[in-house]
Amino acid sequence: MALTFTFDPVVGPALVEEFAELWTEVSNAGGSVGFVPPVTPEDVRPDLDKHLAAAADGRSRLLVGRDPAGRLRATAVIALNEHRLQKHWVWVYTVMVDPALQGRGAGRALMEAVADAARTMEGIEAIRLGCRGGTGLERFYESCGYKEVGRVPAAIRVAPGDDRDDITLLLPLG
Repeated sequence: MALTFTFDPVVGPALVEEFAELWTEVSNAGGSVGFVPPVTPEDVRPDLDKHLAAAADGRSRLLVGRDPAGRLRATAVIALNEHRLQKHWVWVYTVMVDPALQGRGAGRALMEAVADAARTMEGIEAIRLGCRGGTGLERFYESCGYKEVGRVPAAIRVAPGDDRDDITLLLPLG
């Protein structure tokens, strides 16, 4: 299924609700997006509100992917660096694809759209992202051109006795 991506979409109540629902679906399907299931839209809303506030303040930018029917099916948040020595690269957070589309090319299309969006941002030379070890995500991101540049063993505690590595990956845009 082809998605249409929009960089810096208009944020209104409908998008906020769709984003919260997608985040809930992805989390409850076991996605590594900051929560451990089960979660509700109310659980994810404080984090979503932080992303939306950062976008409204110009500290981050949103990328959304919609299916042909207009349903929100993918998201990413591109966060700008505020430190003067790190303004040449961005972080990508909350990379999500509807679980029903996983394994069908939507994730790869989302990551291509992230890179395309970052290339339109003045002075941006690279993208960094973090992922949770133990899920195979690093292999997916590496297949999209990212290289592992750091790993902190057992830095993420999913549950008692279930610690995962925090993996940092980089995609140079040049």
